[in-house]
This record gives sequence, C-alpha cells and structure tokens, in this order.
Amino acid sequence: MHKQANKVVQILKEKGLRVTPQRFAVYANLLSRTDHPTAEQIYQGLNQVEPLSSQATVYSSLQALRDVGLVREVLLEEGVCRYDANVELHHHFRCKSCGCIEDIAWEQVQGVSFGQLRPGLKVEAYELTVQGLCDRCQGE
Repeated sequence: MHKQANKVVQILKEKGLRVTPQRFAVYANLLSRTDHPTAEQIYQGLNQVEPLSSQATVYSSLQALRDVGLVREVLLEEGVCRYDANVELHHHFRCKSCGCIEDIAWEQVQGVSFGQLRPGLKVEAYELTVQGLCDRCQGE
C-alpha cells in the first residue's frame, strides 16, 4: 500500500497539483475502482469510516484531476456524470438492467466508419457506449 501511495503522490506532483489529503484520497479512491462512480459515490466511499471531505472538496478535487488529465468525465446516461481514472482510449458497456459499467478495450471495437458524415464535419475523437444486458442480468 505504501508503494501505491508514493505512486499517487508522484503522479499528482508530476501534473503540478498540490498533494492535499483530500485530493490524494479522491484520486486513490478512483484508481482502486472500475465502477465509474459519480462524485456522490466517491464522497460516500471516502466518508464511510470518518468524515474526510466535504462534497465541495470532492467536486473541486475531481475538477483539478480532470483539468490535468488524470481522470475523465464519462457521460453514459442522461444527467449523470461519472468519473474514470482510466484515461487511455477505451469504450464502455452499460447494462440496461442493473446499470453496471465495464470498460471495453479500444482494440476490441473495429470497423467504425465516419465516411457517411455530412461534409464539413471533422471527427477529432469518439467513444462508444454499448448498451445491453450483462451476463448476470441475462440469467434473470
């Protein structure tokens, strides 16, 4: 755990961020998760044992981490902003029944073509959200 903590501190410093206990906790929390939590879920997770951060501090930490490219906002459903510490190119699968979210490796999606876009549109980036039923929900 100590080695992981040192890595988090090093990454924050390399990106020019002050290493506050709250910012450290938010980033470490995100690095340990794959569920693409909301800010509220991060706040609740950090404060389960004892109060560590206010909601405002969690939001400002997430904004700072996003601004330097350590986390990204993921919009997979209307009105809900989730966060992801995996900033590598990848897509997402979202289960329509239970809402679980899983990463899909960039290389697993092939054959995306933008040849039919109207003239004048220039694609600079894209991300796919695949929706369906996860294996757990298919059995129900």
